[in-house]
Formats: sequence, C-alpha cells, structure tokens
Amino acid sequence: MTAQAELTAEELAEIERKFDPETAYRVTGPKLAMAISAVLVAMSVYHFYASGFGLIRELLHRGIHLAFVLGLGFLLFSWRRDLHGVGWQDKRFSFQGVAIIDIIFSLLAVGAALYLPLLPPEIVSERVGNPSQSDVFMGSALLLITLEVARRSIGPTLPLIALIFILFALYGQYAPGALKHGGTSWLGFINHIYMTNQGIYGIAIGAMAKYVFLFILFGALATRIGLGQLFIDLASVIAGRYSGGPAKVAICASAFMGSISGSSIANTVTTGSLTIPAMKKVGYSPHFAGAVEATASTGGQITPPVMGAAAFIMVDYLNIPLRDVLAAALFPALLHYFGIFVMVHLEAKKLGLRGLTAEELPKAAIVLREHWLALIPLFILVYMILSGRTPDYAAVYAIIACVVVGFLKSSSQVAVSKASGTPLPENIFGISALWESLAAGARGTIAVGAAAACVGIIVGVVTLTGSGFRVGAIVITTANDIAGFVSSLPLLDSFSVQQWALFFSLLLVAIACIIMGAGVPTTATYIILVSVTAGAFQILGVEPLVAHFFVFYYGVLADITPPVALAAYAAAGIAGSNPFKTGNTAFRLGIAKALVPFVFVYSPALLLVADGFTWWSFAVTLAGAMLGIGALGVSFSGYLFAPLYALERWYVALVAFLFIAPGLITTLIGLALLSPIVLLQIKRGKSTASVMG
Repeated sequence: MTAQAELTAEELAEIERKFDPETAYRVTGPKLAMAISAVLVAMSVYHFYASGFGLIRELLHRGIHLAFVLGLGFLLFSWRRDLHGVGWQDKRFSFQGVAIIDIIFSLLAVGAALYLPLLPPEIVSERVGNPSQSDVFMGSALLLITLEVARRSIGPTLPLIALIFILFALYGQYAPGALKHGGTSWLGFINHIYMTNQGIYGIAIGAMAKYVFLFILFGALATRIGLGQLFIDLASVIAGRYSGGPAKVAICASAFMGSISGSSIANTVTTGSLTIPAMKKVGYSPHFAGAVEATASTGGQITPPVMGAAAFIMVDYLNIPLRDVLAAALFPALLHYFGIFVMVHLEAKKLGLRGLTAEELPKAAIVLREHWLALIPLFILVYMILSGRTPDYAAVYAIIACVVVGFLKSSSQVAVSKASGTPLPENIFGISALWESLAAGARGTIAVGAAAACVGIIVGVVTLTGSGFRVGAIVITTANDIAGFVSSLPLLDSFSVQQWALFFSLLLVAIACIIMGAGVPTTATYIILVSVTAGAFQILGVEPLVAHFFVFYYGVLADITPPVALAAYAAAGIAGSNPFKTGNTAFRLGIAKALVPFVFVYSPALLLVADGFTWWSFAVTLAGAMLGIGALGVSFSGYLFAPLYALERWYVALVAFLFIAPGLITTLIGLALLSPIVLLQIKRGKSTASVMG
C-alpha cells in the first residue's frame, strides 16, 4: 500500500501508550536506560538458554522468571502512568529518572521472588503446611509487590479483583449464601499462595516462563526481520483491488499479523497506521475505518500459530499438545474474519466504494523477492509444532532461524548497497538490531508476567476455598430458574427446560467474561473465568476444551466492547473519530465472534479435535455457522443487493440465531426462511440498477 500514515511514529507511540498501559514505559536517563536494556537482553538470553539447552528445576525457573518480571516492573513502570514520556531530567529524589524507593523495591522484588526457589527442595517440601516466620514475611512481601507491579503495568482493575478474592479467602465466614466458607488465617493463606504451586508460582507463571516468553520474543524478532511488512504488503496484493479494498486489506493484514502477535492494541497501531488512512481515502467514514481495524486486530489473539498467552496456559491446564489447541482455534478464527469481511464488503457495496488502483498496490514479485526469507522462521515454527515437538522447542529453533535470516538479509543488503552505490536501508539487521529485538521481546513480557502472577493469587483463592463449584452451582441454579419461566411461554415451549438452561448458563458466563474483560487483560480474564466457571461447565457436561475456548473467546471480545473497548479507542485515535462510536461499530462488526462460541458448544466438531468429531458433522457445522454469520452481517449492515427495511433486518437477525446449534435440519430450515428475503433483495437490486442505468 502506498497510502502513507497520517500520524508520525511518535504520535502512534503516544496513542499506544495511552490506550495500552502495558506499553506506558517511563523515560529514564541514558545510563540507566542502557542498564535496563542489558537486563532485558539478559532475560531473553536466559529464557532462550533455559528452554533450549538448560536443565533447571521448575520452581527455580519460575522464580527466576518472576524475579526478572517484578524487578524490571518497578524500573519500567512509574507510580503514576507517564503517558507523554516526561523527561527524566525533571524527576526529583531519583536516579536517572527512577525514584530511589522504586530501585529498593526492585531489589526486594528480586529477593522475594528467588527466596523460596533458591531453598533446597527438601526444605521447601518440609515447610509446606508449616511455613517459618521468614517464609511468611517473604511471601507477604511478594504478594504486595505482585499487586503493585500489576497495578503499574496493566492498571488497577485486576489487582482490585485480587484484593477482593484475598478478603474472600480470609473472611469467607461472612460471605453470602452458597459462597460462605470457614475462612482462613494469614499463615494458611500465605502457605497456599506462596509455598505451593497453586498460587503465585502456579500454572499461569509457569506457562509464561516456559512458553509465552519465547513466543513473544519470536514475534519481536520476526517483525524486525520484515515478516510484518511482508504480511501487510501481501494483504494489499490479495485484497486491495476489490471493492472497498483498504478495509479488506486491513482484515487480511491483521489476520496475518495476528498470527505472530497476541496483542490487540499493538496489532491495531501497527497495521492501522497504514490501513486506516487508506480506508478513509476511498470513502469509509473515520469511525468505520477505525472499527474495521480494531475488530480485525482483536482476532490476533485467537489466530494460530502464535495466538496469545492464553493458548499456552490452555496447554498446561488441559495437558494437551499445542497443535491440538491450534487446530481447535483455526476455523473459529477464520469465521471471525469471515464475519468482518461480510460486513465490510456489504458496506463497500452500499456506499459504492472503489478498490485500490494498480499504482497504489505493491507488486507481488517485488514483495516476495525482498521479504521471502522472513517466512522461513514461521514455516519452521509451524512445521515443528505440527510434527509434535514441544512449543518451547519449536520456538527456540524459530528464534534461531529469525537471527540467521536477519543476518542473511543484512549481508545481501550490504552487498547490493556496495554494488549499486546506494545507501544502506535504515532497518538493516545487525548486532544493534538484535540487541534491540531481544530487549523489546523481554520488555513486552513484563506486564503479561505481572498479570499472570496476580492471577495466580486469584486462582489460589479459588482452589483454597473451593469457590469454583460454588459459583458453578449459582450459575446453574439461576439459569434453571430463568429456563423454567421461558419454557412456559407460548412458542418457546418447544424447547425443553434443560435446553434453555444450557443456553442461559452460557449466556451468563458470556456476560461475566465481557464484564470482567472490560478492565482486565484477556489472558487474566480467561484464567479467572475458567477457574470460577469450571464447576458450571462440568455440571453442564461441556467438554473441557470447548469450555476453555468459550471463555477465551468472550474475554477477547471485551477489547471491542464499550465502555472499555481499548483496541477500538486506539483505532479511533489514529482515525480521528469518536471513540465511543468507533467502539459501538467495532462491536457490531465483531458480532460474529459472539455467535461462534455458542456454535462450538452445541457442535464441538468445529474445533476439529473435540470428542465425537466427524468430517460430516464438521462440514454441516461450518456451513451452518457461515450462513448464520452471513445473515447477521446482512442484518447489521442493512444491505444485501439493496437496502433492507427495518422489519426485514429484524427477521434476518432472528433467523440467524437458528444457526447457533447448527445441524442439517436447522440449516435447511434457515435456508428456507432466508430464501424469500434473498429473492426480494435480488429483485430490488435489479430495480435499483435499472433506475440508476
């Protein structure tokens, strides 16, 4: 795409800092900045060595990872968010822009995180159930430090939720109804949260240390060697020439970028800086252009092969290979993009928008010639995962491939420059670029790691109090009460109470996910809601893989759900549009994502590896889901071949919900009910065309 961004790199960085607290790093003096960079690089090198060649005890590995995360957290994030990069020279009582107290807390964080892992394993096992005074002190310190680093890096919502859970654990005897329990002492609480693997050192931080770090590092290196630019250019080649081309480019580019980046906001800013101005240029309204980019970018967290941190935590929770998780994620992700594509296409047809001209499009041959090497690491990663290698093993060799490709490309660029006498490109990959990429990869894990440690506290409370099954019972009871009323109504009594109970149970969980996700990172939302609702899903008989994906998808949806639709607000900053209007439009465009989880609960064949999979059931489910998503797209767009009347839009939307539980009968009934509208639209479209002619 030749359309240029309307904002400078500094302005784009400020937008990302504003809407993504995970990137609101403080500005420090040059000496301390270099020291922090060296520690970040050391963090990357350590994780690469530990995963590829080291044999380190699990608890020690998690402790070292947590020490890096919390220690750096106090150095990278200030007490109050610095949105505009206030100069370090203006800071008082500080060293190079970092308050002395933060440096002290950084050192304390390292000590608290390493205290338990550095003890001999036999001593740790002896103290579980009877922690010493020093254990309680260090555990308490680590608990407070974790909450503070999480507050600084991702905002106050998750730490506040953790505090509520802590109070619930300590004073459970005062909890209402089914949530009531006997409570616990501070010593018992610290013993469970700190001394066992059920709390801070639990599955969440374990997945971060073992898998997630390496994949974030891979994403940083892959982007640096040109894979991101290749994706954007290829998307332009594939989709740019068609009606409303820049919007379709945004969808393809975000899908490609999402395959190596699990951050909705980073994806929005990276691809949106090019696609949003291009969409506005061909006639899309600013709020629609921002909404398209935001909605497409949220798909990155559900798009294989990298996805977000939640995918790797799912691997540990369910004890299944990563390739099974990626296989399960594939078609739901494609349905998400299909839903956006339908609405974008209909909007373009409704407005009569053009595609990009040949002059505005990059040349496929040139794009592939300049960047084809960047595909090699991605192919290696996918091949190793599909061949059954562990995720960390695959990531290590993909990282090695990134470095080799980077230096090969730079050698080629140097040779061309010498032969032609032209200056070297600015983004050439050398030692300094490798250093920056290693530092950037580690920096991108700090906030996620802090969130994982904070979530460990919440999960620890759930396992300590048994509240998961208590909440599950409440959800089921409430859903049964609603189902009993609904099933007694005329026309709705054709479905049994059990069928309505399942539907309303899923609806309640979905609402909880969206509300929780409004202020909490996707991965944290997923872990909390899976822990809390596991009992409900077990009672309902929903397969664990399906239950995990259901919660995960609705957590992701929160990034484009007002009032806290951060990805949409970041896109609005680039588009210059009203943030709330952009968020509402993004939610409308992403409505398919709200339908898909219900589809795979009722028909798990869509996830490929779920129990009872057959190709026939998969084909029927996929066809029904596409029809349902297409019908929703027509209803929300108000256009097919011509504008729809309001009553027609409501009719099509109601028919679309038949495909929530796709089957051959419901699909055929849905097609029959949609046929009159399609025939009317064809006739109306021909009449409109003849009048215009």
